[in-house]
Amino acid sequence: MFLRLDGRPCLVVGAGTIAAPKIESLLRAGGVVTVVAPRASERVMQRAENSEITWFQREFTDADVAGYFLVIAATDIQAVNHRVAEASRAAGILCNSVDDPPDCDFFYPSVVRRGDLQIAISTAGKSPALSQQLREEIDEMLAHDAGVWLDQVGETRLRVLKAYPAGEERKAALHQLARRESCDPQACPVQQTLDRLLAKDGSR
Repeated sequence: MFLRLDGRPCLVVGAGTIAAPKIESLLRAGGVVTVVAPRASERVMQRAENSEITWFQREFTDADVAGYFLVIAATDIQAVNHRVAEASRAAGILCNSVDDPPDCDFFYPSVVRRGDLQIAISTAGKSPALSQQLREEIDEMLAHDAGVWLDQVGETRLRVLKAYPAGEERKAALHQLARRESCDPQACPVQQTLDRLLAKDGSR
């Protein structure tokens, strides 16, 4: 699943090399990030100094999970990560314990991004290395302007929904629109049909 994290409070326990990429990904997704750790990497400290995250410089306590939407256990001590996961479960909060699938309520996929187009690959924690390898292969295959193309598809989709009543004709148009090989924005039969329909409506 893809979660909307804009403005949602997220807790990361740990602030070293394991935690740093998790913190970055939460920030990219718009999460409001709090970090609990006795020590932090230079990058995490910089984020805290710039008020991009809140950092409590101390050891984790079970009460720390209260009020958070999700929790990431990302220390290099398995016993601490397990404790974080148990405290989160007891509070009914989603938790990811890095490199410990049994203690995870969700997994971080490897993601290929082209604007709003996202392709996520997950092995349910069994082989992050395989996920990364597949991500690199898909990244090479996917057109670099796919995100821009998706934006154009999205705009045309709204026109289709407005021009066609619900039914098979609308469904067929939407499916054709999603086939770039036959419906590139520069020469798309769906676009041409829409233009004719709208022109006819405008002449009435």
